[in-house]
Parts: sequence; structure tokens; C-alpha cells
Amino acid sequence: MTEGLFILTVIFVAYVVYQVVNDKNAGTKTAVHEAKPAPSAAAPAPKPQSAAKPEPATAPKPAVPASAAASTAPAPASGASAKTGLRNPETGEVTPVFTNYRFAKRWIKEALVAEGLLDRIYKNNELDAAVEAKIKDAVAKLEAMPKYRA
Repeated sequence: MTEGLFILTVIFVAYVVYQVVNDKNAGTKTAVHEAKPAPSAAAPAPKPQSAAKPEPATAPKPAVPASAAASTAPAPASGASAKTGLRNPETGEVTPVFTNYRFAKRWIKEALVAEGLLDRIYKNNELDAAVEAKIKDAVAKLEAMPKYRA
């Protein structure tokens, strides 16, 4: 009797473990599929905002106020885009500008190399003052590229 109960318990535990493992695999696949559409939904959002800014500039009909509004509107827009971070052109993900190369996302490091701004991806133990200065200049150039603007 106890042997039968033991066998049923082992079968039940194996079934529970099997279900938990399958749920984790299904959950990660779902999370990956959900993560990809979200950035694409976030990518069109900046376009309407930039389209909304010119509308107030075109609404005033007098030439003098329109030019004054146009000259003041681009300055905040460029300042706001510099503060928002870098946009991954492949996924549309917007990442805030990092202050430390060690904590930068992998795609930013790969973009620096792909654009020819750095010759390779540096490891954390290879960073010194000269390399960090070179990285800082490269990141500034990457932020200036329209492809990576947020």
C-alpha cells in the first residue's frame, strides 16, 4: 500500500515539474513576442509629437511671429531629443544616455563599432582615462546621428 502511494506521489511530482517547466518556456516566448511589438508601437509615438510641433508654428499667419516661433521651437526640440537618449533603429527601443560605458547596453556598444566610431568593444578591465575620453567623443557623435536620435 505504501509503495503504491509512493509511486503515485512520484508521478504527481514529475507531472507538476513538467507543467512548471513548460509554463516557464511558454511565458518567456510570450514575453519575447510582446516585447517586440511594444517598441514598434513606441516608435510611431515620436513622429506625431514632431508633427504636432510644426502645427502651432504654421497656425500663426503673420510672418514675424511665425519666424520667431519657428526659431524658438527647434531649440527645445533638439534639447529634448538629446536628453531622451538613443534609439535602437532595429527595435525602436529608446535608451537613456549612459554616463558610464560599463553599464551601456550591448546594442549601443555594437552601434559604436558598426558606425566606425570605435575600433572594437572594450572590456571593463581595459577601460582607462584615454579610452573613456575616446568613448565619450564617440557617443557624442552617435547621439548626433539622425539614425539614433530618440
